[in-house]
Amino acid sequence: MDFTSYIAIALYFGFLLVIGKISYNKNANMNEYLLDNRKLGPVVTALSAGASDMSGWMLLGVPGALYATGIATAWMAIGLTIGAYCNYLFLAKRLRVYTEVASDSITIPDFLENRFKDRTKVLRIISGLFILIFFTLYVSSGIIAGGKSFESFFGLPFSYGAIFTLTIVVFYTFFGGFKAVAITDAFQGTLMFIVLIAIPAVAYFNINLEGTSLLSEIKKIDPEHLNIFRDLNFWAILGLMSWGLGYFGQPHIIVRFMAIRSSAELAQARRIGIGWMAIGLIGAMISGLMGLVFFTQSGVTLSDPEIVFLKLGETLFHPFFVGIIVSAVLAAIMSTISSQLLVSASSVTKDFILAFYKHEISNNAQVAIGRYAVVAVAIIATVLAFGQKESVLNVVGNAWAGFGACFGPVLLFSLYLKRMSALAALLGMISGGVSVIAWIVLELNKEVYELLPGFVVSSIVILAVSFWGDALNKMSDEPNEQVIKDEFDKMKTRL
Repeated sequence: MDFTSYIAIALYFGFLLVIGKISYNKNANMNEYLLDNRKLGPVVTALSAGASDMSGWMLLGVPGALYATGIATAWMAIGLTIGAYCNYLFLAKRLRVYTEVASDSITIPDFLENRFKDRTKVLRIISGLFILIFFTLYVSSGIIAGGKSFESFFGLPFSYGAIFTLTIVVFYTFFGGFKAVAITDAFQGTLMFIVLIAIPAVAYFNINLEGTSLLSEIKKIDPEHLNIFRDLNFWAILGLMSWGLGYFGQPHIIVRFMAIRSSAELAQARRIGIGWMAIGLIGAMISGLMGLVFFTQSGVTLSDPEIVFLKLGETLFHPFFVGIIVSAVLAAIMSTISSQLLVSASSVTKDFILAFYKHEISNNAQVAIGRYAVVAVAIIATVLAFGQKESVLNVVGNAWAGFGACFGPVLLFSLYLKRMSALAALLGMISGGVSVIAWIVLELNKEVYELLPGFVVSSIVILAVSFWGDALNKMSDEPNEQVIKDEFDKMKTRL
């Protein structure tokens, strides 16, 4: 890269730092720091949800998988798109309304405790622990992606790239909170969208087809590369499709639904968000296929398939635009890390420190605790990233499954099943999380993605305990059942 590339990257980083500084409010309360007082518009909601969802794996993992193994990975993209649409359709509006009805809950553990009137704080503790465990793992995947990006483009050691990525993200998250994260995510989502269209389009016109077609060239390289059923049986396809189930339990995504100004604006947000996602995933997949043909014709073999998107940009574009491409990759990584750090910090602050500290703490002190929690989680995730040997996609897959199985069924049933009990929520979370971990440890995820059995087990446990185990639920006082029913009726009226 030449000087103009660095100018583009510097402008991008400068924008992030300015947003962080502008969003800083030394007198902010926790509601503002973690949810911006529910003032998010539909466009920012959609783009920030998409950017925080589609992290480095969209620009690194997906093109790398299509480059290395072929279009069989498309089953995952199909499942994700369907899952994201259903998330907007079935969870978003009810969650927005009910989190406000349930004592203005601003975090998922807040909501679960208020929804089930759990005075023991067990739901808050267990859900908070799962958030910390899986998000620390998730953030580490972003650090890995950041380190790889800097290593590829700047020739810097992996450790330097990882630390630099983290420093920028921590800065604007630390000072600006949810407002800064949402605004930067919306900008980063726009940047990602432009690059995901530009790279495959330019790559197509730089491939030597010589009167043949792109598909024919791919078949020459690997006859099975375009076989969507390659090395897959029914369960493997179902496992890939089940990635979409994860959306119902991702706190860093669904917190956007909680923060939108009005539940009525979620329909507009859905149209924008799903359109952005579908086009972006198609662009990422096509980039992987383009990269296979382009680099094969050039006689180049990539040592790491996950850098195919980066290498296409570096080879085909003007240095200034290369700087924009680098910024887009870093945007994909940073947008997700910042969202996850903020949710993790909210868990440390609200679900552990403030939940058990008996003395009154001022608003400024609460926000300060949240800010320092961002730094603490970031440091732990970075340490884990240096010890990780798996690909970005594998690390993300494990964390995605953990959240999807722990929180997906619990949140869905809590919004639709009036008679669901606190015990059902607790056992549903635990059984989902344990099932995912056991599936990974036993290496059964080589056959079926661990989210599917985890989601099914959690759902069965919730239904069984809710319908046949009401008498066992001692976590809430009996009079609270009527309060829960009243709140449920309020939610239905609002909807």
